[in-house]
Amino acid sequence: MRKVIYIILIVHCTLNIENCFGQWQQEYLLYNVGYPQTSFNNARCVATNGNIVHAVWYEGGFYNDMGEIYYKRSTNGGVSWGPETRLTNNPAISRSPSVSVSGSVVHVVWSDERDGNFEIYYKRSSDAGISWSGDIRLTNNPGASEYPSMDVSGSFVHVVWQDERDQNQEIYYKRSTNGGISWGKEIRLINDIHESFLPSISVSGLYVHVAWFDRRENEEIYYNHSSDGGTTWGTNLRLTTNPAYSEFTSISVSVSVVHVVWMDFRDSNWEIYYKRSTNGGINWEADKRLTTNSSMSWYPSVSSSGSVVHVAWQEYRDYNWDIYYKRSTDGGISWGTDTRLTNNPSDTECPSVAVSGSVVHVVWGYNYEDIYYKRNPTGNSIGVININSEIPNHFSLSQNYPNPFNPKTVISFQLAVNSFAELKVYDLLGREVAFLVNENLRAGTYEVDWDATNYPSGVYYYKIVTNDFSETKKMVLVK
Repeated sequence: MRKVIYIILIVHCTLNIENCFGQWQQEYLLYNVGYPQTSFNNARCVATNGNIVHAVWYEGGFYNDMGEIYYKRSTNGGVSWGPETRLTNNPAISRSPSVSVSGSVVHVVWSDERDGNFEIYYKRSSDAGISWSGDIRLTNNPGASEYPSMDVSGSFVHVVWQDERDQNQEIYYKRSTNGGISWGKEIRLINDIHESFLPSISVSGLYVHVAWFDRRENEEIYYNHSSDGGTTWGTNLRLTTNPAYSEFTSISVSVSVVHVVWMDFRDSNWEIYYKRSTNGGINWEADKRLTTNSSMSWYPSVSSSGSVVHVAWQEYRDYNWDIYYKRSTDGGISWGTDTRLTNNPSDTECPSVAVSGSVVHVVWGYNYEDIYYKRNPTGNSIGVININSEIPNHFSLSQNYPNPFNPKTVISFQLAVNSFAELKVYDLLGREVAFLVNENLRAGTYEVDWDATNYPSGVYYYKIVTNDFSETKKMVLVK
């Protein structure tokens, strides 16, 4: 029976790949009051945890002398959305929000001019966006602190931004180790007389990765990382080397594989480029050009989940700015074709992309008038296969096979009732290293593969959690 199901799935996907992974649904209007706008690509305006999707934007437009931060959430994976919540309320400009989530704790950071110059502010919700804390001011200096980017891992919340307190644009970093309740000291990541702009941050366990663009030699992409949760940092690494401009970067990490995208003028036209590291930012592969056309491609946003990498950007391909998307299913080695997500008479700008389970989420702004959202429920192929739809009489988590293994293994589990299931892999220190399942599943028996090609030898634990069941088992990777 298993062989038949595998064959049907393979044939179905071969004949029509969009039936398996390309089911983009109709766009959803999130907000259409005033002059709303999403942030530039360095700050994600959408974040997910299971079926709860969180979106942020600012109302007032970039050049208006007003602006407030707004928030909205979906509790059913983006199918429908609740009412918007206004997170700020002051006469000054509040703009450029970034959102991140860990469990039921939602974190939002933005730049705010209420103190006479732009400072970085933060607030959080501990109940998945229902209620919110007061504002916390993270910076206090006479220079402008703007364009924050944020990511979170457990109780560690990491924020980077550009700051001109030193009479020059530099990159600063700050963290909280208790879920945003209190904050440590600021760390200046750049010590240089040249300007550095728009940092983007992504976190995997204790590894914190930051990318930005820098004018020290030309407008080039730079990178730095911390391997101890932000306590200490390495040296800055230049990722691009060409005589043209490389700007507006976005970064995402999946365990030890780091993905960076940016817009680049080396081809006498703005195109989207990509680069990756498979060993946590130590070594980097050659640049890859993701777009090839005569129009301008701007503001890419990247998100990754396991071996699937998603990129969205805005492009002036048909005499109008529209949102485009493409993905890689082999960790960035090869890429699919472009998918046009919008087709509107006015400009669509500044997309943000995130993934949760099998669902891909994209949020963008439309002509400084609306905020839109779009989802693909099958766009993030996480490889969960239902091998038997007969309803088991109990929950179970089986021992992986083979075990020991190198580099791939199969994990199977049974669900006695329809359940939201999470299946994660942890290292010997209890750090999460892979997120294999994160979705609603019908009762039945399932299999999921784990490819540990990019992981070191050692003992790992895998744990399944549902509303009614939880179990952990050990496996051994031997290379």
